[in-house]
Amino acid sequence: MTAPAIEPFEHPALFYRGEDEYLDGTVPFVRDGLKAGEPVAIAVPGPNLALLRTALGDDAAAVRFLDMTEAGRNPARIIPKVLRAFADAHPRTRVRIIGEPIWAGRTSDEYPACAQHEALINPAFQGREATILCPYDADRLGERVLSDARATHPVVISEGEERRSPAYAPDQVIATYNQALPPAAEAEEMVFAAGTLPVARHFAVEQAVRLGLSGIRLDDLTLVVAELTTNSVVHGGGTGSVRVWTDEGHVVCEVRDRGHLRDPLAGRRPPTPGQLGGRGLLMVHYLTDLVRIHTGPDGTTIRCWISNR
Repeated sequence: MTAPAIEPFEHPALFYRGEDEYLDGTVPFVRDGLKAGEPVAIAVPGPNLALLRTALGDDAAAVRFLDMTEAGRNPARIIPKVLRAFADAHPRTRVRIIGEPIWAGRTSDEYPACAQHEALINPAFQGREATILCPYDADRLGERVLSDARATHPVVISEGEERRSPAYAPDQVIATYNQALPPAAEAEEMVFAAGTLPVARHFAVEQAVRLGLSGIRLDDLTLVVAELTTNSVVHGGGTGSVRVWTDEGHVVCEVRDRGHLRDPLAGRRPPTPGQLGGRGLLMVHYLTDLVRIHTGPDGTTIRCWISNR
């Protein structure tokens, strides 16, 4: 009988309760990788980052550490800017990464983007030599989060036992959270077309200034609006609409058009050497604190949050 093929990419979830289970599930994972000569990165929230750095002792010097609350504040940039950036820096060897994108402080606006991110890691790394371990705090995260983790990870480790997940269905999670966005706050709206793109951009920036955005964050919004409105004209049926409002310390910009974004990984792939186009949505992910997208045959809505603090 032929032995089953071994998938080069592994993506287990670690359900942990308390510091001891966290360290039992992560420290041996890191040290095994270092012993095998594999580059190792750890991207987890700050308190867990400090915990692991201390527990690893001298081995910590060989590990790349990233605070996920900063590097992964926008879940849509974790794949290109954290995971793929590290893996692509070591193209000739297997890599090991601990990535903890979901923690108890994530908001209800952020969570759907987090769940989609976890589902999209699988196609983003298909065929790659990598292991990405994703810890989940089973004491502080709700059952919906743990249920989604079983659907986005082919293997789940809990209480020291590693099991295949019978609920594994990442495409279903991607579809589930491609949901119509919650109703937005009241805000002025401008409809634009090719001939009114400069006016639409000025309108959005003017609204953002009125709502308190300034400095480099205003520059970020200016670039985001320029990219999204241009995409609407070029790829979204030639026209669209833009709105700007505030939401709990953020200025929110929303662009809607008649296009259909068919590739769930759009904007989440690092650019290839010499690539001239296709960087726009990636730039949007890099410049914003959160991006939520709803897309279908009837059109696409892209909503971006930028902190005004």
